[in-house]
Amino acid sequence: MQKKGNTLALLLIGLGAFLLLSKLGLSFGGLFGYLIPVAMIALGYYGVKEGNSFFGWIFIIIGAISLIGKLSWIIGLLVAIGMICFGISMLVGKRKGYPY
Repeated sequence: MQKKGNTLALLLIGLGAFLLLSKLGLSFGGLFGYLIPVAMIALGYYGVKEGNSFFGWIFIIIGAISLIGKLSWIIGLLVAIGMICFGISMLVGKRKGYPY
């Protein structure tokens, strides 16, 4: 049976194993680049949930900023697609007589 404190211990063991595998050259694509920011967000959430909100929020904010940096190519792609769709809708709207 698992006790209440075992969840964090198992999470840290798993994270350490993934980091050790990445240092030994056994990587799973780009997964390890996203592992640390996601783990920081998860540990920050765990800290906020357990009552240590100051350090928890610091971990969440740093992890989120790191994750946004890693996912910036997706954000740029979505902005470009949104601009194209909006431009097309403006052209179609002018043809139908809508005053854009």
